[in-house]
Amino acid sequence: MESPILKSSIQEFINNSLTIPLSKLALQKNPFPEVEWIDIVKQIEAKAKSKDKLPLWFQTESIIYPTKISIEQTSSEKTALYKSTLVSGESLIDLTGGFGIDDFYFSKVIPQIIHCEINPELSNIVSHNLKQLQVSNIKCCVGDSRETLLHLSQKWDWIYIDPSRRNDAKGKVFLLKDCLPNVPENLDFYFEYSNKILIKTAPLLDLSSALTELKNVKNIHVIALENEVKELLWEIHKEYVGPVSIKTANLLKDKTEVFDFILGENSNEPLMGMPKRYIYEPNSAIMKSGGFTEVALNYNLEKLHKHSHLYTSDELIDFPGRRFEIHKVVPYNKSEIKTELSNTKSNITTRNFPETVENIRKKWKIKDGGTTYSFFTTIENNDKIVLICNKIP
Repeated sequence: MESPILKSSIQEFINNSLTIPLSKLALQKNPFPEVEWIDIVKQIEAKAKSKDKLPLWFQTESIIYPTKISIEQTSSEKTALYKSTLVSGESLIDLTGGFGIDDFYFSKVIPQIIHCEINPELSNIVSHNLKQLQVSNIKCCVGDSRETLLHLSQKWDWIYIDPSRRNDAKGKVFLLKDCLPNVPENLDFYFEYSNKILIKTAPLLDLSSALTELKNVKNIHVIALENEVKELLWEIHKEYVGPVSIKTANLLKDKTEVFDFILGENSNEPLMGMPKRYIYEPNSAIMKSGGFTEVALNYNLEKLHKHSHLYTSDELIDFPGRRFEIHKVVPYNKSEIKTELSNTKSNITTRNFPETVENIRKKWKIKDGGTTYSFFTTIENNDKIVLICNKIP
């Protein structure tokens, strides 16, 4: 790819400017008149955002970056690596290629990868970057992915799709039919070219509503990175009829917390109980999955309340989430809270509680931080309490 951005002097300038505030950069005089200043600033902004999310790209020389929004929307290397463990075979076609992070990791396990991208400029960027990364088994195709499927006219071991929300889709709640491509509408067409489809969606998508839109769903993966849900992955197998497996993964620096269950398989209810010595808060992937009953039964824990999603035990156990030792259980009333928490410092969490963290801090003059953790919650008899705790590593 011939681009003046790749000149060694400009690349050196970009690398030396990554920590300079954009507001300050915007006021600088352009030292490279052969390139638009805004284009250089955009490269600096996008590369700076890639440092932790895309370390391999960040460390590789002569990488060209797309817009900041493309960097924000692309998979991280860690979630892309997870996705690569879900696919196998000889060929995969990505209908919504984007910046190509997922395809890079797919190419480590599948010999033939097609990267479809409707934006010619982005496709050229990806093609250039793949050469810099020394990847030779990904072919970039520009144009509409449906037309590409028709033109190539072959069976694929996997189709991968990362549909984007249409600009006219309003509100936080959305359906798959609000995205491009419209997967539910095109599912039968896709099945003509592959028996296995992997779909990535934003975590805002509601699991139950998506299941009403899709068919043949075998597995749903809820992926969190450092306890923040980043994406949902939907494995669809042609003609599959059976139970849906929910697989949660919280990717941490030193380990991965996993918890799996079969959707709707368990009709038993967990035991409810008063706070014991230890309290457990499931990680965000489990919270998104809705496996509140399953996690209680699997780990033999009692719940404080049906809707509080906090669990308790007398003995400390390994658990996919945060663990705390209870120092004190305080009834939520003026005199008790004033005595125990007013004018102190604490990390506050609310679970099934009528007030927000912000209101609680303001009302009781509680500063953020410190080593104390306070859970404002509701127990089985609907009493409001505060659990004052210490976090267990």
